[in-house]
Amino acid sequence: MTPGPIAKLLVDRRFAACAATLLTLPYWTSALAKIANWNGAVGEAAHFGLQPAILIAALTIFVQLAGSLAIIVGRGAWLGAGALGVFTALATLIAHPFWTIADPIARLHERNTFLEHVGLIGGLMLSAILQERTQ
Repeated sequence: MTPGPIAKLLVDRRFAACAATLLTLPYWTSALAKIANWNGAVGEAAHFGLQPAILIAALTIFVQLAGSLAIIVGRGAWLGAGALGVFTALATLIAHPFWTIADPIARLHERNTFLEHVGLIGGLMLSAILQERTQ
């Protein structure tokens, strides 16, 4: 049984909004950084061979901001979480292919980053599930 004060906190909408904001923090801060350094955002897309780089950068910013906002405000959270989950899966496969790295230390670091991103996808899935249950 959950202690009373904790149970009260877990059903508080402000606590849920805080959790959603923290869950999406990597996405919306990345989008803001890309907006602040547009040339860097385009260069990053080009670095990974994604073309047209300008369109990829713009779509990335849109998905990161719109997906985050949907989760934070709790409207269409399933769509926001799904979009961010698919984005994260694709970006992780492109940017962190640890299985191709020969150096064991570098491979370990990339593997850890890869698995952290997979865990983030799980968090997004839970966010969508919880939002649906509270509707």
